[in-house]
Amino acid sequence: MSTRTPNEAAPAAATPLSLCSREPHVPADRLVAEMVPPPRFDSVRFDTYLPDPNQPSQCEAVKVLSGFAEGLGGAHATGAGRRRWFARKPAAPAGPRGVYLDGGYGVGKTHLLASLWHATPADPALKAFGTFVELTNLVGALGFQKTVQTLSGHRLLCIDEFELDDPGDTVLVSSLLGKLVEAGVALAATSNTLPGKLGEGRFAAADFLREIQGLSAHFRPLRIDGEDYRHRGLPEAPAPRSDQVVTETAYRVPGASLDDFPHLLEHLARVHPSRYGALTDDLSAVCLTDVGPVPDQSTALRLVVLADRLYDREIPVLASGLPFDKLFSDEMLNGGYKKKYFRAISRLTALARDAKGLVAQ
Repeated sequence: MSTRTPNEAAPAAATPLSLCSREPHVPADRLVAEMVPPPRFDSVRFDTYLPDPNQPSQCEAVKVLSGFAEGLGGAHATGAGRRRWFARKPAAPAGPRGVYLDGGYGVGKTHLLASLWHATPADPALKAFGTFVELTNLVGALGFQKTVQTLSGHRLLCIDEFELDDPGDTVLVSSLLGKLVEAGVALAATSNTLPGKLGEGRFAAADFLREIQGLSAHFRPLRIDGEDYRHRGLPEAPAPRSDQVVTETAYRVPGASLDDFPHLLEHLARVHPSRYGALTDDLSAVCLTDVGPVPDQSTALRLVVLADRLYDREIPVLASGLPFDKLFSDEMLNGGYKKKYFRAISRLTALARDAKGLVAQ
């Protein structure tokens, strides 16, 4: 858990930070170096996962993944560009070279994926962990061939929030993972969608069936049932605060940011999603005024990425306006990206609950 104590009063009132004033530049080497479990999941392990006793699939997932990690302890290529010149090319594995954790939001899939990363007996430099968006951003920054070369020497690649939102990503990731599996890299992924159903409802999936089936062949699906642990047995999400309370808190809490929600949404369109993590550097809290409905799907998807980065970094969110479960329209919540939006609502609600301690009593 975070060791921050943002509720401590500053010696004197200071002007809060602003997300809208930030346009970070993120070099490619930082993108590679940061492919590790985020702060929220830095200390998680299989034995810290608390399975729901009413959901046997959760205990089974721990057992299967523990065995998968142990199986990755054997010999492996020493890295792209460092194999012996006359070494025989390794044969492609006969069966799936990865595991795919499928389940609803909040059942602990990311916890289990990070635990797998920690449990795999390999140098951290030979293990990579990132979201699907971060992986595609890495290809954009390095180029396809350089990304293959960079990751081919790894023992394990963990991909969180695996979702295919357009045909280009489908072909790109299918080709990338095929190259990595051929190089001997083990794969693990989480998603709310079974591998064979990726892309369904978002684009003409039938036109890309070959690529989608190729992706599915790399994974052994592992279903994880259950309800959202972030709300299991917890009180209702706190109601939004007034503009005055949010503003006063932002000025009082060291390292807090203060932004008007509509202007923040506009700013996100000017910053590439690969930089949203850097956008939150050194923040202790995010304070937002005038939260309201997200106007369109492109804006909504950018907000989802920001919510993920805030959640990964355990940054509480204090807001005025509408509650977070009113951000997305009914059309959005019933469309092809609905699982992303529900995940964002779940995570922002958890961060709003974390922010309760920021408000002066």
